[in-house]
Amino acid sequence: MSTTLSHDPLWPRAGGWPDAARYGGPVDLALLGIGTWRTSLSPTGAHATPAAVREALRRFSPALVAGSDGGEPVDLAALKVVDHGDVVEPDGPEGEARARAAVGHALERARVLVAIGGDNALTVPTALGAWGDDIETAGLVTLDAHHDLRDGVSNGSPVRRLVEAGLDPRRVVQVGIADFANSAAYMQRAEDLGVRVVTVDEVRRQGVDDVVLAALGEAGAAGGPVHVDIDVDVCDRSVAPACPASLPGGLSAGELRALVRGLVRDEHVRSVDIAEVDATADTPDGRTVRLAALCVLEVLAAVALREVA
Repeated sequence: MSTTLSHDPLWPRAGGWPDAARYGGPVDLALLGIGTWRTSLSPTGAHATPAAVREALRRFSPALVAGSDGGEPVDLAALKVVDHGDVVEPDGPEGEARARAAVGHALERARVLVAIGGDNALTVPTALGAWGDDIETAGLVTLDAHHDLRDGVSNGSPVRRLVEAGLDPRRVVQVGIADFANSAAYMQRAEDLGVRVVTVDEVRRQGVDDVVLAALGEAGAAGGPVHVDIDVDVCDRSVAPACPASLPGGLSAGELRALVRGLVRDEHVRSVDIAEVDATADTPDGRTVRLAALCVLEVLAAVALREVA
């Protein structure tokens, strides 16, 4: 439910970024809505999520407390961010083509692009649009409870489709894979392809910093562009109830945010997608949508912190 937010000139709000058509020159981050939903394996209203995330961003400040990274606080309001709006009807071959073109256009002058979904089907056009002709050297890191290697075309098949499009599966790193969330057949497919799998338990044993370092080392091994797919259902269901496939025992909201910030600090990461949040199924406090909005801000924070030694 929408509420009136307070106004304080000394407490600026995040979001509300200018339309890309009204701002020229290079930018630090480009935002793009890709509300895929028609091929979802679970009923979803994920096409409503880009608008909901934009609204939720207004609840947060663009100020970053940089204590964990050292140095002084960082005001993210100093970064240049533009909003490219939403891709119209992004599902299906024609929709994917529109989304892919929109991603490529946005990255012509942006350091990083964030595509807000939508279900996980958006990963295909987002990654392909970002990689362009560099797919042979590209890498993919997924934060996801699932392998997304299913047959067919759905929100359960983006990783398989990207591999079939030319992505080297040995540069695919899947972080957060959960027990009881994948079939034995698709687990075997991941192993056969040479996909690097990091389970939820391994994240906790190794720690976020070590997982990030190893993931970037493998996904970015060829020196090409890296795409990060943030499937919010990697999180525990208590913090991501609006993700149809989230499970009890997943990552905490803090772990997800730390992974996003750590990964995107690497210069090879050019594009990010945020997937599988159904804004129409969220709790009254909007916790899942707010977590998705915070992931946008974590990407922006990571871009700012790239300059910090």
